[in-house]
Amino acid sequence: MPRAIICLLDSFGIGGAPDAADFGDEGADTLGHIAQACADGRGDIEGVRGGTLYLPNLDGLGLGAAAELSTGTVPPGLTNTPLGGRWGVGREVSIGKDTPSGHWEIAGVPVPFAWGYFPDENPAFPQDLLDQIYAATGLEGSLANTHASGTQVIEDFGAESIRTGKPIFYTSVDSVFQIAAHEEHFGLDRLYALCEAVFKFTAPLKIGRVIARPFVGEDAASFKRTGNRRDFAIDPPEDTLLDRTKAAGRQVYAIGKVSDIYAGKGVTHKIKASGNMVLFDRTLEALEMAADGALIFTNFVDFDTEYGHRRDPGGYAAELEKFDRRLPELIAKLRDDDLLVITADHGNDPTWKGTDHTREQVPILLFSRSLPKGSIGLRPVLSDIGETIAHWLGLAPGKHGTSAL
Repeated sequence: MPRAIICLLDSFGIGGAPDAADFGDEGADTLGHIAQACADGRGDIEGVRGGTLYLPNLDGLGLGAAAELSTGTVPPGLTNTPLGGRWGVGREVSIGKDTPSGHWEIAGVPVPFAWGYFPDENPAFPQDLLDQIYAATGLEGSLANTHASGTQVIEDFGAESIRTGKPIFYTSVDSVFQIAAHEEHFGLDRLYALCEAVFKFTAPLKIGRVIARPFVGEDAASFKRTGNRRDFAIDPPEDTLLDRTKAAGRQVYAIGKVSDIYAGKGVTHKIKASGNMVLFDRTLEALEMAADGALIFTNFVDFDTEYGHRRDPGGYAAELEKFDRRLPELIAKLRDDDLLVITADHGNDPTWKGTDHTREQVPILLFSRSLPKGSIGLRPVLSDIGETIAHWLGLAPGKHGTSAL
């Protein structure tokens, strides 16, 4: 019985979303602008990478051809002559350009409502919400309470948080309420309990996630976020591909932050890890363990958090090249009837203004030794990805997309 493996390169857009102007993102192109930056020498990192973007394995699966279909242009360093697999472009119909919207739609459930957001003001959180949180948790206050970069806000407020015992509250242009606190001085379990309590107040506001952001270190120079992040998320409004796979008695491996994004629903094996290459290792290990008919779903989050939001095209390029170099390891472990899906949930152009995600189309790269190469064209909804996987696994079709095969 075949298995399916989803490698989601978080934020790896390929430009061209027709409604990008509605989000202030007309002209954004994560892959294209990274490739151009590399070609121009702006992606060079001494001792790490230099020159034209080099992704021979992803390109061989159709990445350059997908980019050309999306934007009309082949990015520098890529080609429009795939060597194998099926390739195409996915277009999101959900209203947001955030993580849950993209993931839920990929798994067959477009988001039918608009997310709530906190304004880019100081403070960002309404006082009545803060008062409810303080009363429910016994907190004497919080720090920051603003829009902020996750690493910068810890650098700015970490020492005061340790000294006062107050957690750091912050948000972003995403639908999130984030809470940073020291793993030891504040306590990891206490941080999780606080986030769970806050989630009860934010969920009615349609705030997608409350995210625990633990850190370690004793001063601004040594503060570092850890891999013990946890997301408390709103449940998807319908059963996703994960639920349908689990209901059929199959294994569902959720690697990285995947389980949190789906509020734990439809998951049989939750595997936490930090760092893209560690996530790759866990994916290979899951593939060794996975039974017939299993679904393995990994989110490679560093593309987004470490390089997209931080507007670092060279770092993003280097991380793509690392993933590309390891791709043959994964392909070598596939059975003849396994299906590998490489895609993304939205864009995050590291050359774009601001620090927000960008509204883009995404690549859909499908590979199986039993699948002849060819184009699947432009898919009008990301749910086509989930329906393609459901078809491959022999599951009944869902409501919101069609299989590309």
